Amino acid sequence: MRILLPGRTTEVLRHELAVAKHREIGGVLVGEHLDGETFRIADLSVQRTGGTSQHFMRDPAQHQEFLRQFFERTGYDYERYNYIGEWHSHTVAPALPSSTDCATMEGIVDNPAVGVAFAVLLVARLGPWSGLQLSATAFRSGQLPDPVALAADPDGGAQRFRQVHPRVRRRLIWI
Repeated sequence: MRILLPGRTTEVLRHELAVAKHREIGGVLVGEHLDGETFRIADLSVQRTGGTSQHFMRDPAQHQEFLRQFFERTGYDYERYNYIGEWHSHTVAPALPSSTDCATMEGIVDNPAVGVAFAVLLVARLGPWSGLQLSATAFRSGQLPDPVALAADPDGGAQRFRQVHPRVRRRLIWI
């Protein structure tokens, strides 16, 4: 799977993480299906409450209106524009999913009431000099978590990505 990140998305993340300082924040990700397993982040919600320095708890009620407006704006074209997952920040730990994060995401994809084929977890951390450290992981019911390739969206503003510590199961990038 591959996710394209528009420059405006990374700027929103960078700004929100700077404002939150030492408190974890997060939200939902919505995207545009481009081709096969390639998606572009179309927008994200931001929940500024529910986080501590080492934990974030998403409140689904805070994101319902965001999702309703997104689907209305995209003409309810669910095949092209849809929920693609969650995001949250880490303030102390590296921008990699914790075991709690994985259990939460597995609960989402295993829940028939949610009805998703997959969900991506984007973990973000603000580093020195406002550098943004990101990782993305795809979750599918009955399968192991799978790293997602993150790439700059060529149509969404210039960015420089730098791969750090590439591993078979994990990918981190700095922007």
